[in-house]
Amino acid sequence: MGYLTDRVATIAITVALVMVSAIVHEVAHGWAALRLGDPTAKEAGRLTLDPRAHLDGFGSIVLPLIMALAGGPVFAFARPVPYNPSRLRHPRRDEVLVALAGPASNLAQAVLGAALLGLLDRSVAGLAATSAGLEVAYWAYAILLSYVRVNLVLCFFNLIPLPPLDGSKVVLYFLKGRARARYYELQGYSMAILLAALYVLPGLLRIDPLSAYLDATAGSVMRVLLGWAVG
Repeated sequence: MGYLTDRVATIAITVALVMVSAIVHEVAHGWAALRLGDPTAKEAGRLTLDPRAHLDGFGSIVLPLIMALAGGPVFAFARPVPYNPSRLRHPRRDEVLVALAGPASNLAQAVLGAALLGLLDRSVAGLAATSAGLEVAYWAYAILLSYVRVNLVLCFFNLIPLPPLDGSKVVLYFLKGRARARYYELQGYSMAILLAALYVLPGLLRIDPLSAYLDATAGSVMRVLLGWAVG
């Protein structure tokens, strides 16, 4: 393949992997809620991996495509799976567990991807016996590597303690009364804060806190997983 063809294929694969990983993330929220007493997601028909039930046109397709083209970290969001905290058996505690189920599903997918990379690494000599086999091995490795990276980015991005991201539910567990209400008010500014962290600070001030955070978290875990799988 030529450079342009490879670039288009890489972007398409990355966006597809982000979509799949985001869907699993949302289903994990609904599954955790169901296990903890709230069947809202099940009643809404959202405990399915069918993309039609989850994809958001901008958040699942356009946003990751723009980010992939920009060459930075790629993340996305699907339509949030509905749940009703009042139907949970222990609402205050269980709301945190429901929130953490999403990032936990991404971490589990990253471990799975790394394990498959290890299997591929141990069998690559046989696959590379022919030029066609070498091409298959190259793309299989690239897809699995991207799958691990995408899921770790989604995991740690969603753990940022900014409403409505999953990490905010952990912070809310420790807040009460006025402090809790004030924290909820951040949700109206969350997109502006994220855009500033993604584009304004790096572009104008040469400060990139989000990339530094993702490298320290997702990047570090990825290095550990790859060392375990193929080291």
